[in-house]
Amino acid sequence: MTTAIADDTVRAIMQTHDYASLYPPQEMAIAAGILEGKSVLVTTPTASGKTLVAMMAIAKTIQKGQKAVYLTPLRALASEKHADLKALENIDLGIGRKASVMVSTGDYDSSGKELAKADVIVLTNEKMDTLFRHSADWLGEVGLFVSDEVHLLGDRERGPTLEMMLTRIRKTYQNAQIVALSATVTNADEISDWLGCQLVESSWRPTKLVEGVYNYGTVKLNNGSTFRASHSGMPTIDLAIDSLNDGGQALVFAETRKRAASLAAKAAEAVYRLVDKKTKELAARASAEILDRGDDTELTRTLAQLVAKGVAFHHAGLGPSSRQIVEDAFKEGTIKLLTATPTLAAGVNLPARRVVVASVLRYDSDYGGNVPISVMEYKQLCGRAGRPKYDSAGEAIIVSEGSIDGDELYDHYVLGTPEPIRSQMASDKAIRFHLLSTIAMMPGLKKPEILNIFKSTLFARQYRDSVVDFKVDSALEYLEQEEMVKSRNERYIATEFGKRVSLLYIDPQTAAAFRDALQKIGDARHKHTLGFLHLITSSPDFYPKLGLRKKDYEELAVLLEDRLEELLYPVSEYDCTRSFWALGEWIEEAGERTLSDRMGVEPGDMHRMVETGQWLAFSLYEIAKLMGKQHMLTELYKLQSRIRYGVKEELMPLVYLEGIGRVRARELYKAGFTDPSKIAKASVAKLASVPKIGPAVAEKLKAQLSRKGQVQ
Repeated sequence: MTTAIADDTVRAIMQTHDYASLYPPQEMAIAAGILEGKSVLVTTPTASGKTLVAMMAIAKTIQKGQKAVYLTPLRALASEKHADLKALENIDLGIGRKASVMVSTGDYDSSGKELAKADVIVLTNEKMDTLFRHSADWLGEVGLFVSDEVHLLGDRERGPTLEMMLTRIRKTYQNAQIVALSATVTNADEISDWLGCQLVESSWRPTKLVEGVYNYGTVKLNNGSTFRASHSGMPTIDLAIDSLNDGGQALVFAETRKRAASLAAKAAEAVYRLVDKKTKELAARASAEILDRGDDTELTRTLAQLVAKGVAFHHAGLGPSSRQIVEDAFKEGTIKLLTATPTLAAGVNLPARRVVVASVLRYDSDYGGNVPISVMEYKQLCGRAGRPKYDSAGEAIIVSEGSIDGDELYDHYVLGTPEPIRSQMASDKAIRFHLLSTIAMMPGLKKPEILNIFKSTLFARQYRDSVVDFKVDSALEYLEQEEMVKSRNERYIATEFGKRVSLLYIDPQTAAAFRDALQKIGDARHKHTLGFLHLITSSPDFYPKLGLRKKDYEELAVLLEDRLEELLYPVSEYDCTRSFWALGEWIEEAGERTLSDRMGVEPGDMHRMVETGQWLAFSLYEIAKLMGKQHMLTELYKLQSRIRYGVKEELMPLVYLEGIGRVRARELYKAGFTDPSKIAKASVAKLASVPKIGPAVAEKLKAQLSRKGQVQ
């Protein structure tokens, strides 16, 4: 490819993102050889143009007739990057056709054949890991792997999969280019050396970042200045509102969901007085949309009331539609002040003129109490300060509270250096999970060969060989004991059970618990619905696990006693979680108000429980099928559908119809339309008279059933 064509391609990409000239980190990446297929690790602050670096490398890869894979740690980020990269479809890359960009984030038990026709494939790290396990044919055509947010190698939950995936890429696709993107990290040289990448390191960002600490009415900034903050007794709110002049926006990071919602409520009236008439109209529209598209819960109604005033809160308890509306309204400038839990910092890109860190303490379940956040996490929160298109500078301010001294906060966080990235592969769960997949994917490995793979990880670089050997030996012993792997002539292979567990993408410990429980069930014909739900929600893979409140125990004890025959083994209310109870209520058609307002399960949590529960019910079905437990398959298949749609068994034929969810299905059933054949025979007018249906849905139903040949 000539330099002229390379320049034309870069220019075309710059135009799609309104770049008049390249940012310094982008120029450094080009100088490091990204356009010539060189592997690089780019570590720069948030909003310094890393996505454009990836796009340039991707465009050159497509021009060579190869595929590019873009990897992200979160589904929300995958959607955002897919939208960014779709711009490549409108650029003439000189390949004689339009480039194709696709995204895939779910369905862990899929080989991803539908992705074979794409030039650019956006995946979560977990989805990429499953495609390795399924040996997707098109992976051999990939010439570039872009790995975003590489600093998450140090994350307890997401780090091990990211690390093992990068290890596999380096060992299996040695000729492929790697472009790794990361926030600034202290041991970037160690990470780049491990990845075999040239390091491109820069502290440049498009907006200047000023950091400081609020302490007893005064804010001390790291540019040498100080200022007195307005004082109403709520410093976090005062600091946020103070930055809203001249179209500014503020982002407040709170330590809990409850505090995020509380701070938003306290700021609402003051913010509303500051916004203009046009913004108030847009805010009212966004508020109405939340009520229209959201769920029927107190949480959603509270959010809608606040959004109408130009304020919102954002956390994992919100339903997907509410979260999306809030994010869009903040990006458009309709919401002026957004309070959020720190999960937002690792998710979508929502910059603000001022970021206020309400507290540096976070609850840690492993520790059992509040602990200070890391400097790395603080710097990630700071990274949201400064909107590149609107602000010349951004401010990040920590609020000193309680017994924590302001000067100590300033020295530790503002002047501090982020902690080095440490591998999280040392956990037993991570080793057994990835060891099983390694043996399943590469049957016949000898122990030295297995150890050689694990000694290519960052974990092995940062720990002694004896630690790696011990961890692998322990996991191997566990997998053999649970009959997931076996050795023949010193070579290890996965059993049929082990292979299925690997492809199902579940923790071997979950699989062993499922198998052991299924083995104990005889051929009794009564239902085990409650027992299966308890098994699923008790497994290591189920998330989120919500603890019972004091008032829940008595009601749950009655439920267990009433449905004793459904349990797989003796269970008391003390062995249960609120998640188990909520999922049980969900499949009995409990409404959103019951789940959220009475049981304290917020819509976002319920959404994740349904998603995880459905995946684990499918895994349980597959293990039962492998074990030859034919008499259980029908019930387990129904359970998957009931979890997915949140319905009693009688509604299943109706919820399979397009556009018919649990609410409409129940209304149709009550009106006598108990199966699709009855709907097919009815007139449009009759169907339209059913509550929640109406003429448009009725027409679509008739057309749908007509296509399926169900009209007689």
